[in-house]
Amino acid sequence: MRLMIMFDLPVETAKQRKQYRQFQKSLINEGFLMIQYSVYMRVCVTKKSATLMENRIKTFLPENGTIQALTLTEKQYNDMHFLVGDRVEDVRNNSDRTVIL
Repeated sequence: MRLMIMFDLPVETAKQRKQYRQFQKSLINEGFLMIQYSVYMRVCVTKKSATLMENRIKTFLPENGTIQALTLTEKQYNDMHFLVGDRVEDVRNNSDRTVIL
């Protein structure tokens, strides 16, 4: 499974910019990878682990803005089409490393 976090946060004041940076760093610390600006993705083993990760993200949400979470299966993620640009062949963003016991 993949957990996708998409966000649009205000950055008009110094406080808002700080909250943006803190949220972004927190996502990275939780193992998320940026696939586009303000779109981050993380591999989760099960639906339950994706739900737990979403609940963990709720603990460090900024005060304002829009943040959305979307859970995708590996098949749905691999069916993504690139209309412009090329797929980044990054081993960290590849399901081949996922080991299911």
